[in-house]
Amino acid sequence: MEKILDVYHEAYNPLRPVVCFDEATKQLIRALHSPLPMKPGQPQRYDYKYDRIGTANLFMFCEPLVGWRHVEVTDQRTAIDFAYCMKYLVDERYPKVETVRVVQDNLNTHEPASLYKAFAPEEAHRILQRLEFIYTPKHGSWLNVAEIEFSVLNGQCLNRRIDNKEFLSKEIAAWEDERNKKAKNIDWQFTTEDARIKLKQLYPSYHA
Repeated sequence: MEKILDVYHEAYNPLRPVVCFDEATKQLIRALHSPLPMKPGQPQRYDYKYDRIGTANLFMFCEPLVGWRHVEVTDQRTAIDFAYCMKYLVDERYPKVETVRVVQDNLNTHEPASLYKAFAPEEAHRILQRLEFIYTPKHGSWLNVAEIEFSVLNGQCLNRRIDNKEFLSKEIAAWEDERNKKAKNIDWQFTTEDARIKLKQLYPSYHA
């Protein structure tokens, strides 16, 4: 935990960007009846009946200090999908930096071995040479700033019924573009000192 908090409070280093990475599922839902239109002071209203069409997976990339985020919409969330997300960071988003430091949860796909499942050993090694994984502790996923971005995305874009992946991708891309143009960053205030006071029950007992 303290490693993540220390990283969040480091001065910005363009050669060693800190990127928060997370994933979530969006349920695809089709309304059985047309919604009632909006009226002054009243939002659009949906009937409670709907069809479940399936799900889409959302990979969230977020660099808090520069106000950048990107969401990749996929059919699934396998080790192969994770590997291609890491390749995207290294080869497309940050091709000239020294190291991309990735803050992420302890999922079983979030590990170096996933890249060896997707690529030849030489390619997997090349990508991993440019990555540093920083894991949130067990039950500490709230330390991942990408979760905050997901909360904003859900509140501003996904809080409605969407029934197909193509429309979902289009709407998320529009949200992403607008938020990136405004360079909406996240000012993380919780420090290591705060953790030692407010979360002292998580620390081992110390006897001088």
